Amino acid sequence: MAFKVLVVDDSSFYRRRVKDILNEDRSLDVVGEAKNGREAIELIKKLRPDVVTMDVEMPVMDGISAVRRIMDECPVPVIMFSSLTHQGAKATLDALDAGAVDFLPKRFEEIAKDRSDAATILRTKVRLLARRTPLSTQRRPLTTPSSITSRRPAPSTPTRTLPTNAPKASFLRSSSLLAGRSEQVEPQVVSQVRRSGKRYRCLAIGASTGGPVALQKVLSVLPEGFAYPIFLVQHMPGTFTKAFAERLNQHCKIRIKEAEHGDVVQNGWAYLAPGGKQMTVDKSSGQPKIVITESDASDIGYKPSVDTTFNSLSKIYGGDTLAIILTGMGADGREGCRTLKGLGAKVWAQDQASSVVYGMPQAVTVDKLAEVNINIDDIGSCIITEM
Repeated sequence: MAFKVLVVDDSSFYRRRVKDILNEDRSLDVVGEAKNGREAIELIKKLRPDVVTMDVEMPVMDGISAVRRIMDECPVPVIMFSSLTHQGAKATLDALDAGAVDFLPKRFEEIAKDRSDAATILRTKVRLLARRTPLSTQRRPLTTPSSITSRRPAPSTPTRTLPTNAPKASFLRSSSLLAGRSEQVEPQVVSQVRRSGKRYRCLAIGASTGGPVALQKVLSVLPEGFAYPIFLVQHMPGTFTKAFAERLNQHCKIRIKEAEHGDVVQNGWAYLAPGGKQMTVDKSSGQPKIVITESDASDIGYKPSVDTTFNSLSKIYGGDTLAIILTGMGADGREGCRTLKGLGAKVWAQDQASSVVYGMPQAVTVDKLAEVNINIDDIGSCIITEM
């Protein structure tokens, strides 16, 4: 049975373009079109689509307002189409706060240089998000972490089988895509940890799809004067990371900035890797400094790459690192965690129940790199306890 998709945009030309691309995949079926948010809500209730693609700016009801209503009344995964401008970034982050799960540039040439690659990325993203557990069973409000010390793994929810023509093990060079892995794992899921007494010198966090909301949940718990530097890698376009860092800095007690080349690493600061570039740390001058490079290496699928940053941290901080992998499609961060763990670092992963996509966390869990899985609402308090 094909996954049902609703396309929402005030431009009939753009709706037709998206519809034609999605309908090239026999596992996808565009069952309806809407030209504004109000129509979208009505059609979602009537057609029950598996995924919605949504424009931001529309008459009658804009995309952000529509997403809020959708999450309240008829939750379904929503992918936003956004302009890659600073203002577009702010609007998209608002939509993600409202409940959208991911976004793509509205101009297809900004998704990928090759038009066919861009179309493939769109189809794959829609197809993989359609397989998610219903949002109504996953979303939890921003609350104080639970006092329960451990949880059983969440009961498995029946999901559709990935279509036979879905990619099985190849990266799609976009913000956050890799075909899902099929391994079934039952990791230890905890809500609290006991302080291990281990020495730490830094905290490192990697995320992709669903990461903006997850990172805000984690970082907003950390206290002012946090005693370690924090390195953040979120798959995101270059025009988005500055706006995202500014938003995090407004909502958190710690200081957060988009990393710049030459920044001297300081305790209590969080450095967000700039989109479209690679962030590493160098200590050749005696003091750790941020290095930002324009990497076009063909073997690096993401810019920024969690693996690239984590491997760099292994040379400076070694095993004195707490590495955390949050929600996201793909496996970025797995090899970096492997390197860090080999040096004695501790690795945690977000649990499946609270992940938008349990791809990156699953990758480090399946390979027995993650010590535990933790619900996103509890990760911040666990960091405070451990570090």
